[in-house]
Amino acid sequence: MSGRSRQRRSRTRSPKRQWRRMDLHLHTPGSNDYQEPHISYLDILHQAEIRGLDIMAFTDHNTVAGFSAMKKEIEQLLWLEQLGRMEPDEKRHLEEYRRLLDKIMVLPGFEFTATFGFHILGIFPSETQVSFLEHLLLSLNIPPDLLEAGSSTVGATSDVLTAYRVINEAGGLVIAAHANSNNGVVMRGLDIGGQTRIAYTQDSNLHVLEVTDLEKRGRYTTRRFFDGSKPEYPRPMRCIQGSDAHRLLRESAQSKSLGVGERITEILLDEVSFEALAKVLTGNDFALTRPYRGPANPVDFVQLAREEGESIVQTFHPSMAQRGGYADRVLKDICAMANTNGGTIYVGASANPNEQPIGVREPNKAIERLYTAISNRFSPEIELHIDSLNSKNKPIVRIIVQPGQDLPYAIDDNKFYVRDESETNLAVRDEIVRLVERGLAHEEREPVALPLPLPLPVPAAAAAKTDKGNGGKRHKGKLDAPRTGVEIVSSEKRQGTIYHTVRDLRNGNLIKNVTRKSARKLWHYAITQVEAGVPKPGDIKWQGNMAILDQRKKHDSVWYDLAMRDNGDIHIYYGVTDSGLNDDWLALVQKQ
Repeated sequence: MSGRSRQRRSRTRSPKRQWRRMDLHLHTPGSNDYQEPHISYLDILHQAEIRGLDIMAFTDHNTVAGFSAMKKEIEQLLWLEQLGRMEPDEKRHLEEYRRLLDKIMVLPGFEFTATFGFHILGIFPSETQVSFLEHLLLSLNIPPDLLEAGSSTVGATSDVLTAYRVINEAGGLVIAAHANSNNGVVMRGLDIGGQTRIAYTQDSNLHVLEVTDLEKRGRYTTRRFFDGSKPEYPRPMRCIQGSDAHRLLRESAQSKSLGVGERITEILLDEVSFEALAKVLTGNDFALTRPYRGPANPVDFVQLAREEGESIVQTFHPSMAQRGGYADRVLKDICAMANTNGGTIYVGASANPNEQPIGVREPNKAIERLYTAISNRFSPEIELHIDSLNSKNKPIVRIIVQPGQDLPYAIDDNKFYVRDESETNLAVRDEIVRLVERGLAHEEREPVALPLPLPLPVPAAAAAKTDKGNGGKRHKGKLDAPRTGVEIVSSEKRQGTIYHTVRDLRNGNLIKNVTRKSARKLWHYAITQVEAGVPKPGDIKWQGNMAILDQRKKHDSVWYDLAMRDNGDIHIYYGVTDSGLNDDWLALVQKQ
């Protein structure tokens, strides 16, 4: 089957597809810290029905005792029914179980406590045997005498990466529980070191991040951090929310302890089944999940993207008409994203979230024209998916581009484009050389989750050892440079023209022989600043070995010019964005 045929098939939608509500993080009396131990499993199911849940998972601490208890209760009722010895109350209970379990898919799972206290959810199909899950927990070093205790404190267990792998290989969904909060793998202020943090969030066995700030807006939310725009975290991660309920109902509006279904994620499914659920959660179409805000106020995924603004992995075009050059600009973005980190292109809406979307007339025909243009003008074949979404009652064409493996990609055989933050540019010679090197390197190695040339996750033990030796940072006593923007490394005047060597901080590439005339926008800005004269060290307002020289707003982002002292050398970084700031630089910026 040709690539284009595969693409066409991938966008065929079932007429049964609809939004379903799920809560994949629910505790029961099987957890020893459950706040209402007198609550029955029917009570939990009834509350799930009231909340309108279609899918729920029992995820007790390091045990499947809750799911097992419900299953045994149902088996006992079925046995009594078979013997004809049921009391009226027992008959009503069994009928309620049948009705509710026919309406709500209840999945077994657990919340595993990994080494150093990190929490990981493992979710499995309904038919999974309890004995299988108990054996799995034993293999993760849960002590046998604590297997039914439901305690979050279980001593030394398996490390995070081992847990991801074991749960995934056993057929489970792997979710980092409340990742940005207590016991989460990306909790702020947790000094576990850069390589460890990358490993814990970019590992290919991890499917989803559960976060507590999914409803929040702004540049510093967890979902924005893991949207693929940060150089160290190029794999976009799906973020969902769950209630982490330890009681039936929330005690008060001020209480942080939520009840069943009080923090819901909606998911677009063809059918309610574990297979359909897993297909979405392990896929890369992030528009198929969204925080639930009630039937009268559904999330507009395109509008949310517009509010976040353009980035290295996201851009917008009001049209793809030939007139005005819109069609060519869309194709250039596709090529650039395939050569960089991948990303999403929206056609039919501008980047300004305050403007009404124009929409695309006859989106199906427009999509066919796009596929034809891509097939005729691109080499080699690009892996992508094109469909349409509605935004404010207007059809918007969405193009999801995968980061390429058969690099480099070109339009019309010889036009190579790359993505530079929120802009698309023709690749210069040195960038084309790097693309070719990456393509050749990919042919010589097994596929990995992260695109080169960024560092791959290291085993947890090795990462912890490295981080411990470096005081939790990659370089002991030494600052790291930002990971976006550019640095002018050297300058040389030849025959009246100044030639510069530019370092791309995102990937470390050195681009030589750049002049002010030949430079793209950010490079041109940096070169102009350098040729006008860099600031003297004594004139810089240092805070330790760091300084902010300038900051300016560009679209929805803030761009910084920064300075760093390193063993007597002064480094000036131009056009650094939020996505390139590590913890040290971020702390400096937030002081302003």
